[in-house]
Amino acid sequence: MSARIGIEDIPETSGFPPPSPTLRELLKYVDDNNDENTAHRVLEMNQMNNDNEPQSLPFVLAFSNLTYSVKVRGKFGLPAVFGSRNRPAGVPAIAGEPVGGEKLVSGRKVLLNDITGQARDGEILAVLGASGSGKSTLIDALANRIAKGSLKGHITLNGDQLESKLLKVISAYVMQDDLLFPMLTVEETLMYAAEFRLPRTLSKAKKKQRVQALIDQLGLRNAANTVIGDEGHRGVSGGERRRVSIGTDIIHDPILLFLDEPTSGLDSTSAYMVVKVLQRIAKSGSIVIMSVHQPSYRLLGLLDRLLFLSRGQTVYSGSPANLLSFFADFGHPIPEKENRTEFALDLIRELEGSPGGTRSLVKFNESWQLLKRSRHNQTTGNETPPHGLSLTEAISASISRGKLVSGATSDPNKSSMVPTFANPIWTEMAVLSRRAFKNQWRTPELFLTRLGAVVVTGFILATVFWKLDASPRGVRERLGFFAFAMSTTFYTCADALPVFLQERFIFMRETAYNAYRRSSYVFSSSLVAVPSIIILSMAFAIITFWSVGLDGGVHGFLFYFAIILASFWAGSSFVTFLSGVIPHVMIGYVIVVAILAYYLLFSGFFINRDRIPDYWIWFHYISLVKYPYEAVLHNEFQDPNKCFVRGTQIFDGSPLAIADEATKLRLLHSMSETLGVPLNAGTCLTTGADLLKQQGVNDLSKWDCLWITIAWGFFFRILFYFCLVIGSKNKRR
Repeated sequence: MSARIGIEDIPETSGFPPPSPTLRELLKYVDDNNDENTAHRVLEMNQMNNDNEPQSLPFVLAFSNLTYSVKVRGKFGLPAVFGSRNRPAGVPAIAGEPVGGEKLVSGRKVLLNDITGQARDGEILAVLGASGSGKSTLIDALANRIAKGSLKGHITLNGDQLESKLLKVISAYVMQDDLLFPMLTVEETLMYAAEFRLPRTLSKAKKKQRVQALIDQLGLRNAANTVIGDEGHRGVSGGERRRVSIGTDIIHDPILLFLDEPTSGLDSTSAYMVVKVLQRIAKSGSIVIMSVHQPSYRLLGLLDRLLFLSRGQTVYSGSPANLLSFFADFGHPIPEKENRTEFALDLIRELEGSPGGTRSLVKFNESWQLLKRSRHNQTTGNETPPHGLSLTEAISASISRGKLVSGATSDPNKSSMVPTFANPIWTEMAVLSRRAFKNQWRTPELFLTRLGAVVVTGFILATVFWKLDASPRGVRERLGFFAFAMSTTFYTCADALPVFLQERFIFMRETAYNAYRRSSYVFSSSLVAVPSIIILSMAFAIITFWSVGLDGGVHGFLFYFAIILASFWAGSSFVTFLSGVIPHVMIGYVIVVAILAYYLLFSGFFINRDRIPDYWIWFHYISLVKYPYEAVLHNEFQDPNKCFVRGTQIFDGSPLAIADEATKLRLLHSMSETLGVPLNAGTCLTTGADLLKQQGVNDLSKWDCLWITIAWGFFFRILFYFCLVIGSKNKRR
């Protein structure tokens, strides 16, 4: 059957949006004559059954004997007192004796203890339990967010062991926190996700069509053009924000969808709508696994399988309908009008507080499950039911239906059936750059603050050092101006510290499942930084160069602008690198200010290079301020014909400076006779080359200093990239 319909024509039931067709159904047919701005596309639905539900594909995720433990900390000692930033969730800072059903073996605490179960496409598996029961740990284990070697047990999809590379492409993980850019609209957020996760072979019209269909599926049509918002900007509601978070991760129609407490912090209606959306995603052929703290009665009706945990052990696994018979057989029947999950969780908490813990319930569940399986086998006459399609066959069938459009191939090797990344690096860079520019445009406060600081600083310097002369005093004032001006360019860059810190967790979420390469992020962030630092450099150079009376004319100004631009580039790269190392803004500011102070101290302004102790000379050569400072000195004093000390000016800055001119001339004549060198009031005693030699800046040319400053910028960007590679693995150990 094939019917030509529009999304708006699909009937809605229960006040919720209609189920979404698969990606191939959405993307295969596009009316070339359609206006791209039309909100609702005309689609062809050619693989729908009589109930208008897409046929689900036979995927089964099975996990058996999952065990995960962490080292416990003693009651005394520094680790116990101060804690650790890598402490796994659910493990207290001070570990005591095991209680209830907990296991403590050889100084390790077991967070997951022999967990077994399965999840199927078209169904929602909900993991329930009290705080610290291991819900999030189990979700992390299934989503490959625990380091290899730490997790014991087996996880298979259709009987095949899941490879990490393949899992990243066919799955999605929705974190508990909504990590979104606050100044992007709902539609823009989903559109950027589509550009990251859908391949470049799809036209922009098809990607827009996928986004529009997903907006309808998520029930976000009325909020499509509303910004996400944050504490300072009014935006979408909490339930809508949560659905947008889910939408960014399911834009590529994943086979496996993991969610860590998606209903946390939502009211009952918003939570119901979120789980209703998840039900529709499951019905479209996905396996949905989520953790839930305490579902309401309405939510329970949407769940297909339940897995109750207590301190890392399974206390019940099965359908919600079997809860009644399970607890009745256990000797604690659920009252008729009581919420089944609330009763179960209350009973589990009560048992956890008892001396024996939940051991009795764990043992009963094991025997109850064996009895249930034996009865099922007797009924079906099949002790080991057929597993269905292999993983390769199931993914091939999925690709043929268009579920995995992220660059599917016909290669039978399952590792290469789908690419690691949906797009090439230049496409990722373009999308990242567009998104960053849009965020900057809508949040101009940071750039305007930096520009204001540069303009005010430049104005103060211009008025304080107004039209410096070529006298010895003018030379000293020039040196002070250059030292302060060059260090200011670096201190101004400290305002850029929060940029990556605000994006850190969004970056980790997007790269964890290969939305884009880390290198693409580094390249795009570097490109986005260039226009702003060009404006800052030009503003500072124009305000200060001619007003201070610097030398060199147009060529001198251009080099002065170039070295300021290089300084901003190096400073921005340095601060960006630190933001990748230090996760806290206030600590970052303290470290940035301290290091820049050391850079200025060893730059050569306060103490010449030949006066720096040998054990500190290394700091002189790694000082970021050293090279731009020496470059502007070369630029200012490079003219060999310009004199800075003539005749009696040699006494300036000494006690003889207060003597009258006649006395100075007599002293100069006496010096001339003593030295045998003719000296008079017009004799040039110190040129620019002499000043450079006095300052110890004659080992590098101004161009050498410029290139070294630029190279520092690239060096810190490379370090930033390695910080991202090392620090964003986002896996438990």
